Amino acid sequence: MLFHHWFVMRYLAINPTTSQYTAYQQGCRLLVQSAQEQPRVWVHRDYHSRNLMVSDSGCPGILDFQDAVIGPVTYDLVSLLRDCYIDWPHARVEQWLDDYQHTLEASGIISELQAGQFKRWFDWMGLQRHLKAIGIFARLAIRDNKRGYLDDIPRTLNYLLEVSGRYDELAPLHQLLSLYRARL
Repeated sequence: MLFHHWFVMRYLAINPTTSQYTAYQQGCRLLVQSAQEQPRVWVHRDYHSRNLMVSDSGCPGILDFQDAVIGPVTYDLVSLLRDCYIDWPHARVEQWLDDYQHTLEASGIISELQAGQFKRWFDWMGLQRHLKAIGIFARLAIRDNKRGYLDDIPRTLNYLLEVSGRYDELAPLHQLLSLYRARL
């Protein structure tokens, strides 16, 4: 609801119609169901480029550790590969995603999935994560006067539109996001 409250209602100053709010809620329910389908692992919750540092040992230094929690297997992967601050080349992301899936299968964390299932989990986790991030960016600007994150909203919203447009069952959410993008 961070996206709805802080970005839509407060930042864009849109009071959605009942049907728009219903479309948003239905889209969110689908994203939650997808997250709940996934195997659970330890997640960092904020595992992205700005929280990784190169160290002398060659291992990444991890900043802003929020206390590990159990969450969907794709959560940290989405945070890193669909980073709100960096656009990775599409082909590179697809290769990393494929490699990661094979590593998870080889380690027994996930079993072999139907074609496209891991990608769908990844995409939909990214939608959930980025809806939340945009809401946080708007909240930081409005409540805390930290406006620097507003520059990251267009990239993040474009990602939401790109991914939601790939899935027929997310068409109502995609249409709503298109409306909000036009108001930016």
